[in-house]
Amino acid sequence: MKRSVIVFAIACLTGVSAARLPGAAGQNTMSFFITSAGSGDGANLGGLAGADKHCQTLAAAAGAGNRQWRAYLSAAASGNQPAVNARDRIGAGPWRNAKGVQVAASVDDLHSDKNLLSKENSLTEKGAVVNGRGDTPNRHDMLTGSDLQGRLVPGDPPCGNWTSNAGTGGAMVGHHDRQGGGTNPTSWNSAHASTGCGQANLQKTGGDGLFYCFAVK
Repeated sequence: MKRSVIVFAIACLTGVSAARLPGAAGQNTMSFFITSAGSGDGANLGGLAGADKHCQTLAAAAGAGNRQWRAYLSAAASGNQPAVNARDRIGAGPWRNAKGVQVAASVDDLHSDKNLLSKENSLTEKGAVVNGRGDTPNRHDMLTGSDLQGRLVPGDPPCGNWTSNAGTGGAMVGHHDRQGGGTNPTSWNSAHASTGCGQANLQKTGGDGLFYCFAVK
């Protein structure tokens, strides 16, 4: 009890959210976030390994580097590497955002109408809300390369399996704010395909090269 009071007092005096302080519940339980920034090079994330590293780096900066983080991305088979489904690489859950809100209890829950993903709950590792439809600039397109169930979308590898920044090609994106255009405008992971893989291409349709990160354990 005394420790909680001290944490709250420090937060009030410094202006820092209690969830961001060492030992506070929000920071300790964060296991899901949207990247506060993308690679800056469109959908060229350095492949799955580079995307995972980006998740890990951002999580560490937010005080959650003690967990293993993975990017929610699907990739096509290449060479000796089999195809990868985003849903199979993020662990079993449950997952909580930077403020401690549980957004999904399990993989099946995440890919159902029961999840609590929304503009308000799908926060960055810093606990910030990401611009959505109606904001300037709109950044609601999340790179996934996945269908509604979190599996690889058939066809060409999504943006060269996340190594392309070309103005051609594309990848499936979701809407973190659950609104907009596309075949499935309210889908968080499979709303529509991007029109190219370059940074300008992604920004043109309401994105910024952002993606989801989940803690595996």
